[in-house]
Amino acid sequence: MASVLDFSLLELQSGLLKNLDSLGYQAMTPIQALSLPLILAGKDVIGQGKTGSGKTAAFGLGLLQKLDVKAFRVQSIVLCPTRELADQVANEIRKLARAVHNIKVLTLCGGAPFGPQIGSLEHGAHIVVGTPGRIEEHLRKRTLKLDYVDSLVLDEADRMLDMGFQDAIDAIIEKIPSNRQTLLFSATYPSEIAEIAQRVMKNPVVVSAPSTHEESTIKQYFYQVHSDDERMNALRLLLAKHKPDSTLVFCNTKRDAQEVADELIYYGFYALAIHGDLDQRERDQALIRFANKSISVLVATDVAARGLDINALDLVINFNVAHDPEVHVHRIGRTGRAGRSGMAATFYSDKETRKLEQLTIDISADELPDEALLDRPIKKPSMTTLKIDGGKKQKLRPGDIVGGLTGKDGIPGDKIGKIVVASHWSYVAVESSLVKVALKKIQNDQLKGKTFRVRILS
Repeated sequence: MASVLDFSLLELQSGLLKNLDSLGYQAMTPIQALSLPLILAGKDVIGQGKTGSGKTAAFGLGLLQKLDVKAFRVQSIVLCPTRELADQVANEIRKLARAVHNIKVLTLCGGAPFGPQIGSLEHGAHIVVGTPGRIEEHLRKRTLKLDYVDSLVLDEADRMLDMGFQDAIDAIIEKIPSNRQTLLFSATYPSEIAEIAQRVMKNPVVVSAPSTHEESTIKQYFYQVHSDDERMNALRLLLAKHKPDSTLVFCNTKRDAQEVADELIYYGFYALAIHGDLDQRERDQALIRFANKSISVLVATDVAARGLDINALDLVINFNVAHDPEVHVHRIGRTGRAGRSGMAATFYSDKETRKLEQLTIDISADELPDEALLDRPIKKPSMTTLKIDGGKKQKLRPGDIVGGLTGKDGIPGDKIGKIVVASHWSYVAVESSLVKVALKKIQNDQLKGKTFRVRILS
């Protein structure tokens, strides 16, 4: 008797089913079981699932099932954030299509020569898989036509938005007929994803693979301190013990926020402050570097932290107790999002115990880590930010930056993090171990035929 997760229960072409069996694909993964029946029914689908969840086979089978092989034109387009992922997706679709003759899957990515791609397009393709920047470039040069596309897939949509591809995605979607099926897959579901889904999808059905995490829980710790020196010492100890990638430290005044950040920098931590005395450029730069994980500690006042949207905060520390219980709840709620467990620590003196009593939770003083931790090396951030003195006014796009960093003597696309293109400059995060290679690549090559000044932010 067939399991409810058996592929054979789906209305798939016999050739696709036989091929799945030969590949050893028998039971569907959770994301496949949830999304494939909807995809095959022609619905727009938003699928939330992490890498390795089986989402490529889910949308890949959907594309192949509806494909008209005899019509040799581009019918499906899959957008991916990096060249590496696009190659993986294209290879998986080719593997799924083995039993169907003459299906052409073409990969179009930055970091590869443009000329041979034009030649491949002239020979025709059924499915195009690529990065937004390069596909948009082909559209601008009219070497790619999407007039007959009836299926659009946005794969790892959250990562594409992180890398600054929103405008390129919009430009591509404008060229695709509106009577299409749109499938969006994303590991997380930030507000930007909801906004793009509302604009480009028709009554999408949202499915989410069961999370391996339990519901979000925030573990709170309270540490009693008797002086400013003890408070600072406690902060250093917690950072040294937990080695978090992203910590938000709250202070009650602008002066405290700057002084705490300065002292952390003095002790070797990768920290910055945001508060009302900074100009907009300084504030933007600090937020960009914190969001892209090239600094690991952001010290902020409550006002300055408004609008800060970081999904994966490891730790929130109240350097001072908040003036109001609601503010305290808002502060600690910034950790433990998206199904993660969160951790929050609060330092308090005898003068602040009355504020703690208003929190309506059981509070007992926790013990600080051992002082010996302060002798250990401080963890360096996984990413480093490059600042390029060129932006939208110079017609620089995220795809140009990705293309400039990858390719010959460059770095792999999956080592590139968030990209932010402002009016006159751009920021790109790259894996710290490869930052010198990335710097040299942009310095030696040109972006869009122009030479731009680039430097490491430190």
